[in-house]
Amino acid sequence: MKVDTMRTIDYWAGVPLCFLSSIVLWLFTRKRKQVEPSNVLFIELSEMGSAILADPAMRKIKRESGCQLFFAIFQKNKPSLGLLNTVPDEHIFTIRENNLLRLLTDTVRFLFWSRRHNIDTVFDLELFSRFTAILTGFSGATNRVGYYSFHNEGLYRGEMLTHRVMYNPHLHIAKNFIALVNAVLSNEPQLPYSKTVIPDSDIVLQRYHPDEEALDQFASILTDIIGKPFEAEKHKIVLINANASELLIQRRWMPEYYVELVQRIVSDHPDVEVFLTGSPSEIAEMEQLHRQIDHPRCHNTAGEFTFEQLPLLYSSAHLMVTNDSGPGHFSAVSDLKVFVFYGPETPALYGSLGNSVPIYRGLACSPCVNAANHRKTDCQDNICLKLIKPAEVYGMIESSLKASPATALVHRR
Repeated sequence: MKVDTMRTIDYWAGVPLCFLSSIVLWLFTRKRKQVEPSNVLFIELSEMGSAILADPAMRKIKRESGCQLFFAIFQKNKPSLGLLNTVPDEHIFTIRENNLLRLLTDTVRFLFWSRRHNIDTVFDLELFSRFTAILTGFSGATNRVGYYSFHNEGLYRGEMLTHRVMYNPHLHIAKNFIALVNAVLSNEPQLPYSKTVIPDSDIVLQRYHPDEEALDQFASILTDIIGKPFEAEKHKIVLINANASELLIQRRWMPEYYVELVQRIVSDHPDVEVFLTGSPSEIAEMEQLHRQIDHPRCHNTAGEFTFEQLPLLYSSAHLMVTNDSGPGHFSAVSDLKVFVFYGPETPALYGSLGNSVPIYRGLACSPCVNAANHRKTDCQDNICLKLIKPAEVYGMIESSLKASPATALVHRR
């Protein structure tokens, strides 16, 4: 289903449903009292990267309450939860969003699933979805936690929350997720939640540490791609992620800029092998970029790696340059040096929790998407990224390119 179609349905069906749902829930649940979290559900459907950014919040509630964790997510985004394995696979509920009938069917299935697992606490991580507000309201949970507009001009999502948290547009989204957890852990009611200071130590991401045997086995895959024996101490793999989801295509740096950047990298650094990464659906797009670059040390690897192999790829690579999309967050499970383009969104709110360097011009119009506009922008000319030239980016990554691969790998492992 197209993103704009989902937004249209969310508005025209979501507003009246949220209003009616609020009345029903007030009638039947108003006398319930807060319970200690035992079976806790996080709902984040549409953003793969947010599943990583929410990991510190999930680990905190589990650490402090001893609860079981559950997660609801769109089916296509489920693999992102496997990178850190914080939530057991059998505790993940997937919703198919590719057509309306399946979406409705899975919604009904969710209502039975949440009750079968005795979900008592739900965290709605979405900022703008009325659909997730309805899922939260009718989950059967006693504690229903999410962001509330209060006196702001936010999107109407009904009155279904027991813990209304003030979303802070000046605070990193990972800390905003922690604020949801702090609301439930609070010993007394607050208006609004959450009146707490959230230190940087609360959003330190769990790291993946591969064993040498797994890396050695993975090296055979890299050997097949580059056409010669891969040696971690000699070869430098530079990952280029030129993709971004259809949710916000304005996040994409110009393809011709990527061509110029990669051509300069392989020209100046004979020990570098460039991998153009992507999902199976992006093979054709990356092949077009591959043909334009036209160099034997540049490889189209879109669709070559499974999600389970990504941590091994990131642990074997030297650095990555990426649009503001999933890989910038997926790679945060490792210590890989990552350079990320920002424009329609800001690194202050959505920056990677890993070893990340933001590339951001900060125009007067940037960021142009936020929680109040459904993350939809009228911009058709992303000057915020066009102003970032290949020569500037090359200057930023050059010192990392010159570093020896052995030094980088020892630091990461």
